[in-house]
Amino acid sequence: MECFDVVIVGGGIVGLATALDVQRRQPGARVLVLEKEAQIALHQTGRNSGVIHAGVYYTPGSLKARFCAEGRSRMRAYCDTRDIPYRVCGKLIVAVNAQERDRLEALGTRAHENGIKIERLSRAEARKLEPAIHSAGALLSPSTGIVDFAKVAHRMAMEIIEAGGEIRTGTCVTGGSEAEAGVTLETSRGRIAAGKAVFCAGLWADRMARQFGAEVDFRIIPFRGEYFRIRNQNENLVRHLIYPVPDPARPFLGVHLTRKMDGGFTVGPNAVLAFSREGYERGAFNMRDLASTIGYPGFWRLLKSNASSAMSELSASMLRRLYLKRVQAYCPTIEPGDLERYRPGIRAQAVWRDGRMVEDFLFRETRHTLHVCNAPSPAATSALPIGEHIGKRLIG
Repeated sequence: MECFDVVIVGGGIVGLATALDVQRRQPGARVLVLEKEAQIALHQTGRNSGVIHAGVYYTPGSLKARFCAEGRSRMRAYCDTRDIPYRVCGKLIVAVNAQERDRLEALGTRAHENGIKIERLSRAEARKLEPAIHSAGALLSPSTGIVDFAKVAHRMAMEIIEAGGEIRTGTCVTGGSEAEAGVTLETSRGRIAAGKAVFCAGLWADRMARQFGAEVDFRIIPFRGEYFRIRNQNENLVRHLIYPVPDPARPFLGVHLTRKMDGGFTVGPNAVLAFSREGYERGAFNMRDLASTIGYPGFWRLLKSNASSAMSELSASMLRRLYLKRVQAYCPTIEPGDLERYRPGIRAQAVWRDGRMVEDFLFRETRHTLHVCNAPSPAATSALPIGEHIGKRLIG
């Protein structure tokens, strides 16, 4: 049986950042990252909007707010020192009517409470900045940026290996147990012993935590986010990222227009229930995953409190014209023929038994394991301080 000091389960950006921090704290430690796919960063790390968030939306004092404030600058510094391309293009949060303009004011106040630089723009000022965008007013977050987080993850992986660590792909953790001296992991390629184990398992976080005896008072509910790439539009359609004002009746941020590092734009994501935890293709179905969702009381309570939103999301998923309507509310020049399907993502959303979504990062521990049970956006932006947080809790 192979033996390691620390094993990290999950080769996404949070798991890799954790491995880097462990190596910094314990030079010479035997560190192993396990990833069940043939490559790293194939799930949430490689299937998101690619935004380096500023931290406008998050509750002051929350882990989201704290990690994002530090993560934004550290991610940019990491890219600067390694020649990883990124772009600070700024974000415009646009209100399309008077009601949204009132919510915009509250959002601006929250941004100031979080120490985020924000500029309030009138209709005329917003129009001058982005002529193609319709609005009744806007907030400008100049420090928001974009990057390819998969490229960042691959650079992290290279540094882990250079520092003496190992990354083992194509290796699925199928079970295991905890004992007095450490942890035993059963994998598809044999048994592994570790003094400590960290689980950054994303869509499988609840199942991994339960397997190793951590408290599991939540359930992962998978939500599929669909994107479209914009065709037939001028490459200078917009200069900033364009976000709608969040609707308090909806649990997610809404469909936004995002510049991409490889050129062009995407719009998305929406949020519809996925019938498989890795069901990226439309119609994908897994009986165990679906049973896990519909057999959980928290799902039905969540659905009850968000019934109208759920129906709206489902309708927009089925009818492209309804999806487009959300985009045209602020960018009326985009037409049906401009939408080309783009790779979707699946959000691993932890939900409490009472139906509330877990809004912040959530960690659970046993004597020798630490489980990242909820890592919502801005997890990619915040990967480096999250890894440091885990390393400190694990090693000190």
